[in-house]
Amino acid sequence: MTRALFAEIFGTFWLVLGGCGAAVLAANWGASDNGTSLGIGFVGVSLAFGLTVVTGAYAVGHVSGGHFNPAVTLGLSFGGRFPAAHVPGYIIAQVIGGVLGAFVVYLIASGNADFSIADGAGTFATNGFGDYSPTKYSMMAALICEVVMTAVFLIIIMGATAKKAAPAMGGLAIGLGLVLIHLISIPVTNTSVNPARSTGSAVIAFVFGDGGVGSVSAPVEQLWLFWAAPIVGGIIGALIYRGLISNDHVVD
Repeated sequence: MTRALFAEIFGTFWLVLGGCGAAVLAANWGASDNGTSLGIGFVGVSLAFGLTVVTGAYAVGHVSGGHFNPAVTLGLSFGGRFPAAHVPGYIIAQVIGGVLGAFVVYLIASGNADFSIADGAGTFATNGFGDYSPTKYSMMAALICEVVMTAVFLIIIMGATAKKAAPAMGGLAIGLGLVLIHLISIPVTNTSVNPARSTGSAVIAFVFGDGGVGSVSAPVEQLWLFWAAPIVGGIIGALIYRGLISNDHVVD
């Protein structure tokens, strides 16, 4: 169990470092002499999040199952794939990994003299709604988006890792699913579907924002939605898969 928890810390650390790091450091970092953008944009950020899941799953998935996400852990528990007794330890490990990953992104980003964390939409890859949505989507739109996207994510995860699925392809399918989820939802909420990822960026923005501790409060004030919606969505998706889709119990 100890090794599984360290695997979850590492996997979530890598997800936040890779995904949020791409958003903070590489999404919009300048233009070439002819005016062409050198940044990777939101498509590149979407790919970065997917690649972290693919590489993390193949690196340590055999140790812990490769959850890297409290909503996934809870969803798999409700879906009958993960023991409830291990859920609290996994969630704590994931939050630790998320905060550590965001802290490393901050350490790197703060090496640029022009870097600062300002109180604005998408600040430091944070998630938000209303004025803190990248394109000003409402709280209800953000809630629906996060619930539905996380539900679909759990269906993909449970299907890709089912007994009759191709075992070697599970990590790739899950990673590509996360890419698509980001392509859809970055404009709405900056994409969470993962409370640990949201907590990591919000905590670091709160601690190191302009003016010192507590100067960037909106990401923390809105963090409740990025816990509640992914968890509800994850449980819904797991129950849908278990009750309406799974054929693991069917005898050929």
